[in-house]
Amino acid sequence: MERPLIAVLLLVGLIIGTGVGSSYARARRGWNDYQTAKKTVPGARRAAWLLIKVVTTKIGVILLLLIGAVAYAAAGGEDGSEPAPPNPSSTPDERPAR
Repeated sequence: MERPLIAVLLLVGLIIGTGVGSSYARARRGWNDYQTAKKTVPGARRAAWLLIKVVTTKIGVILLLLIGAVAYAAAGGEDGSEPAPPNPSSTPDERPAR
């Protein structure tokens, strides 16, 4: 009578031990992953701010160029000289002279 009881208790112990062991291994992997991610956050934060700085600088330069182009167009964009008179040319309907 003792042998079947010992076998059942051993089987139950193995099942419980396997479940607890796998849970412990999963928790340990999670903790290691957390520690790795925690160490990389400052570097990733610095990289993110650097990328934001680069993008805002590019946007600023583009905006300044656009504002300059609009100001140039609003001022007339001419150097003060008179426009050249149009040259006489044939229209597409006329046949060229021979």
